[in-house]
Amino acid sequence: MIKKLTGALSLTLMATTAMAGGLERSNQSVGIIFESGDYAEFSFGIVRPNVTGTQSLGGAPSGDMAGDYSPVAFGLKMDVTEDVSVALVVDSPYGGDVSYPTGTGYALAGTTADVNSQALTAIARYQMNENFSAYAGVRTQRVDGDVAITGGYTLDVSQGSGTGYLVGAAYEIPEIALRASLTYNSAIDHTQSVTESGVGTYNLSFKTPKSWHLEAQSGIAEDTLLFGSVRWVNWSDFALTPTGFALANGGASLLSYSNDVTTYTLGVGRRLNDNWSVSVSARHEKAEGGFSGNFGPNDGSTGLTIGARYTQDNITVSGGINYTWLGDTNTVLNAAPLITGSFTNNYAIGAGLKVGVHF
Repeated sequence: MIKKLTGALSLTLMATTAMAGGLERSNQSVGIIFESGDYAEFSFGIVRPNVTGTQSLGGAPSGDMAGDYSPVAFGLKMDVTEDVSVALVVDSPYGGDVSYPTGTGYALAGTTADVNSQALTAIARYQMNENFSAYAGVRTQRVDGDVAITGGYTLDVSQGSGTGYLVGAAYEIPEIALRASLTYNSAIDHTQSVTESGVGTYNLSFKTPKSWHLEAQSGIAEDTLLFGSVRWVNWSDFALTPTGFALANGGASLLSYSNDVTTYTLGVGRRLNDNWSVSVSARHEKAEGGFSGNFGPNDGSTGLTIGARYTQDNITVSGGINYTWLGDTNTVLNAAPLITGSFTNNYAIGAGLKVGVHF
């Protein structure tokens, strides 16, 4: 009975990534490699943030500066032999959609930024015995974006790609649906053509961050499953530092983060009958204090997700909704004299749907 709950953990956890730390929009989970038999899934969702602030000088409002976005992902898993399985995952791990409304009197009114990414991950898993397995893979990322800051500064990052790897291991006790997996994702180096106002076109180097991801689940009672994860991402090593911007701002980066981000998730799933399962989970990123960047004005977050899953024969349909409370923060609009933006009582709402087929 407990084993039937194993798949219920995928109750559109994509919705919990609303406004995650840094630019992250996907937790890059390898959960698909643990699906039984041959399997394919497609998922999509929508996230609607509400992020507003107030300028310290004059009290001008920022307006809602964070745009909606719609994550889409596809995965395919196949058994090669009794002991070897492979999977392909297509997703969008990073993104950003910033637009400070015009006409507000806010210092950054009219500033926009757009970041897009696509990733293809190939994973192979070897089952050593009933309890232990190891896996490794290769990930290719494509990233592009553009920034326009009030006052005439622009930066266009042409699409380019980089390649990294992942390695991990898992321990399982199938009789009680217990599984614990630890995955390391490498940093990925990018060198891409950019066009910067006042400078021209040149190659700019940056890297997307490495991470560790611990995921666990276990049956704790008849038809009841406890699950959770801890994800650490090395955002303090990320910096986008265009030449012209750095020269004009004392070597500062256009986009960087002071701290790494650790995300904790804990939830419980319950099988109601042969067709229906439900789950509820909570997610938390702690606040670090200090000033936040103007392209992501929140410090920490706490989210709640409610999901349901319907299974009929070899098809499963999962859906979920998420509400995330975004941590209050201040941003720097001008250094001397110091003018700040105060962002409080902000939130994001997300919803997602996933369709899975065993074949």
